[in-house]
Amino acid sequence: MPTSSIFTNIVINDPGKAEKFIDALEASSHDPAWQTASSIRRPLTDIEKIRELMAKRGYVK
Repeated sequence: MPTSSIFTNIVINDPGKAEKFIDALEASSHDPAWQTASSIRRPLTDIEKIRELMAKRGYVK
């Protein structure tokens, strides 16, 4: 998305449309519905678990 579209001025001449726009902005700010894209896993630090993981992948010393 180009950054120029973020800085576009919005002109609303109809008072009814202006009210609807303001109401939509207020409604979206009260309870934003979002979810994380993916779960965050902690780094694997246990040596035995790392060895098990590498053994599953076929890496053998």
